[in-house]
Amino acid sequence: MSEIDFYDPKYYTNRELSWILFNHRVLNEARDKSTPLFERLKFLSITASNLDEFFMIRVASLKDMVNARYQKPDIAGMTPKEQLEQLDIAIHELVELQYSTYNRSLVPKLRQNGLQIIGRHEDLSKREAAYVDQYFEENVYPVLTPMAVDSSRPFPLIRNKTLNIAALVRKKDIGEELEFATVQVPGVLSRIVELPAGQSGRKVILLEEIIERNMHKLFLNYDIVCAYPFRIMRNADLTIEEDEAADLLKEIEKQLKKRQWGEAIRLEVAARCDRRLLKILREELDMEEQSIYPIDGPLDLTVLMKLYGLEGFEQLKSPKHTPQQVPQLPQGCEIFDEVRKGDILLHHPYQTFEPVVNFIRQAARDPEVLAIKQTLYRVSGNSPIIAALALAAENGKQVTVLVELKARFDEENNIVWARMLEKAGCHVIYGLVGLKTHSKITLVVRREEDGIRRYVHLGTGNYNDATAKLYTDIGLLTCSEAIGEDATAVFNMLSGYSEPLAWNRLTLAPLWLKDKFRYLIGREKKYALEGRPARIVAKMNALCDQDIIAALYEASAAGVKIDLIVRGICCLKTGIRGVSENITVRSIVGDFLEHSRIFYFENDEHYEIYCGSADWMPRNLERRVEILFPVDRQELKEKLLHILQSHLNDNIKASVLQADGTYEKAHRRGKHLFGSQEEFYMEAVAEAKAVTDEGELETRTFVPEVHHES
Repeated sequence: MSEIDFYDPKYYTNRELSWILFNHRVLNEARDKSTPLFERLKFLSITASNLDEFFMIRVASLKDMVNARYQKPDIAGMTPKEQLEQLDIAIHELVELQYSTYNRSLVPKLRQNGLQIIGRHEDLSKREAAYVDQYFEENVYPVLTPMAVDSSRPFPLIRNKTLNIAALVRKKDIGEELEFATVQVPGVLSRIVELPAGQSGRKVILLEEIIERNMHKLFLNYDIVCAYPFRIMRNADLTIEEDEAADLLKEIEKQLKKRQWGEAIRLEVAARCDRRLLKILREELDMEEQSIYPIDGPLDLTVLMKLYGLEGFEQLKSPKHTPQQVPQLPQGCEIFDEVRKGDILLHHPYQTFEPVVNFIRQAARDPEVLAIKQTLYRVSGNSPIIAALALAAENGKQVTVLVELKARFDEENNIVWARMLEKAGCHVIYGLVGLKTHSKITLVVRREEDGIRRYVHLGTGNYNDATAKLYTDIGLLTCSEAIGEDATAVFNMLSGYSEPLAWNRLTLAPLWLKDKFRYLIGREKKYALEGRPARIVAKMNALCDQDIIAALYEASAAGVKIDLIVRGICCLKTGIRGVSENITVRSIVGDFLEHSRIFYFENDEHYEIYCGSADWMPRNLERRVEILFPVDRQELKEKLLHILQSHLNDNIKASVLQADGTYEKAHRRGKHLFGSQEEFYMEAVAEAKAVTDEGELETRTFVPEVHHES
């Protein structure tokens, strides 16, 4: 074992190529015929949304590195240039598979089930064409702004992610020279337009087809030679010089405006586009050949989420899932009273997020509550938590809120909330210089008969009531004195840069968390070498930290059995003789987005379980403020162990990483089929039903809503 270099690049997978594999796993759900048809539309939409963000951040970052002549290889030994070359091939293959799925599988299946998507406006009947033209005149035409390009009008600035129609036009009667023109498809109008019902079922057409059909009405003095939709993706990775920014809030606002005009890094255009038109787009946008994506179908498949929203077709959708009541927190209870009886574990979205909201609401109204402190990374558009914090400040509580302005793609939203909280009288902190605060923690300080008591909520997910219905997360409510002291120290560190001399139970990144994980992994290795019980089970969103992977390899080589549940990126390789023979990796892509982070260490049969906000990634362990918290109460530890074991038993939505780097579905013929997400929902229903007098809670089969992030 001592001869093995566990940091050798051959033992690692490139993070970006691993992400492509993850998006393939999401795409496989859209291709799975056992998934309800409209849910398949959702999964395909998610792959498109994921790919957009991947281009704007990851591909953009690699292009910046190449332009800066940065040549340092990654953990897999690939330079930025080599990564881009591999990604160009992999992404083109992925996009081809997306549209093959759409054209060959989903569109025909939709038609069979009474919904026809008119792909080309030329396919409209006379009656439908008349309806479309009238719709254009009344609803679309007044909103459009056609733009011609000539000697007096330069090529317009095309906004990031917008859908546009480019045209070649020629002046009527006297014109021979072709000119370029474009019009943006307005985002304020529905992109899906339903046609009058016919005998053959319902029909829809996309807005860009209606505009393309009526382009001649926008350029009255011109003949339309050709017109095709196009869309560009721009570099949206913000560069913020925090040390030089006098006001971080204003600096981020300034950078947000630049996001719309960053360097163009991807051009999507209709596959049938005229070569002359494509040449103009390519030259004006300065696009390389490999960055151009000819699309055989509608551009921007995120539109399929809108198609899912059509009324009707309920038989082709999954029934809505209602999060269940937490047995330890019955409706109308005093949360502080219940938490004093013992720690309470929350399992979202199977259990409702409402107790977390009520925790803040009750604290805001309780005259005995002196202070509320909370970190906010991403919140919903109409957040009840923000409203409760504002109410608390108005009621005279000391309210301190850390709003992370650098939460990617939520910067604008968080700026709005930060200003609103300040107006309400809250003390707002904008995070730490050079670090993102990604931890999820709330501290409530309450005056009670026996003195001051601190109540704490810790979580693996954001304080977002909307995503709490879609993401699986763990929350802990406690009034443990040791954790309360640590929570106070956390906020003192965030607001005043004062580090405590020691921590009781919490472990924080970026200073202590990585060492903690390496110590825990090393302890299991030591026990294995001594012949004592040693095992690791870890669940997370992504695994790409080289130091952690090397530690896992060492533990595996020493005989530690390691089971990893990694939803997305995984740079670790399995099945390497003498290195990772004892490691399994599985990814669960199901109806809910697996977001919780849970870590089990056997510890010579005295097992420990931790939950936290951090994945095993360099950004989480080295560049963010993250919190890892232990779960000590035995019955709660057993529940978390049950969650992990259920994921390991899943043979419906789980895919297992093979030694050749591919993923294969876990289920096999002849085996009893077991889905962990279905199991958790049924358990939540049973638990909630057991504590209700009426016993009338619904127990239907679980197939909830779908949502995924990159």
